[in-house]
Amino acid sequence: MLRILLGEPPRKNSGVLAEAMDNMAKIAALLRKEMSMHEDRDHEFRKLEVWTRGLISSLDELEQSWFAAAFYRKLVIAGYMDDMSTMEQGEYARYVYFYKNGFIRVFSLLDKFGTVLNSLYDLNTSKVKAHFSYFTVLRQFHSLKEHSVLADQLENIKNNYREPLENLRKRRNAEIHYMNAEMQDDLWQRHQGLHDKIHLEDLDSHLEDLRQGLEMVCKSLSVAFRYSNEQWHKNR
Repeated sequence: MLRILLGEPPRKNSGVLAEAMDNMAKIAALLRKEMSMHEDRDHEFRKLEVWTRGLISSLDELEQSWFAAAFYRKLVIAGYMDDMSTMEQGEYARYVYFYKNGFIRVFSLLDKFGTVLNSLYDLNTSKVKAHFSYFTVLRQFHSLKEHSVLADQLENIKNNYREPLENLRKRRNAEIHYMNAEMQDDLWQRHQGLHDKIHLEDLDSHLEDLRQGLEMVCKSLSVAFRYSNEQWHKNR
């Protein structure tokens, strides 16, 4: 959708994004087949199918947010806010909007993913923590030890992306709990010199964190739904 609005051709899924989308689509298809063949009295299959389709949509929206942020970043040339034209300020504002939308979506999607895993594998994470996150679900996976292969794979992926995830988490927390992340950068600079021009944050470094956050999400989804597909056929 955003590519069309930006005058770009539609996305062709490839790499880890395509793998994640395909593996989720396979599980959604299996759930629909199960519902058509057998009664789904407790609506558990319907719930999981709806949640899986929701994850597909959420991943699509996250990728679009990253793409749009990268698109507008290319239009920001000045290194200082005071040196920007009115038009460039608008491009920067659009970059900030989609970048923030992206890093908020990373953790929102992971938590939705955690909810699906919790239900799919009967982890009962709510007994450990009422309002749990994806990372709480990972700890629960390890403590139960029933699906240790999947748990280890997901843990390794998380650890491989520890630094970019931590950077994104800090900016997410600043955005949600304190003040706009870019305003915090401005405030810090004002403390260094009251009358100095405000240098822009490292846009390329921030975008790379978001790209890696997207990649981490794709790999985690792909691994989990591939494993779930294998388990489904093994148990049927």
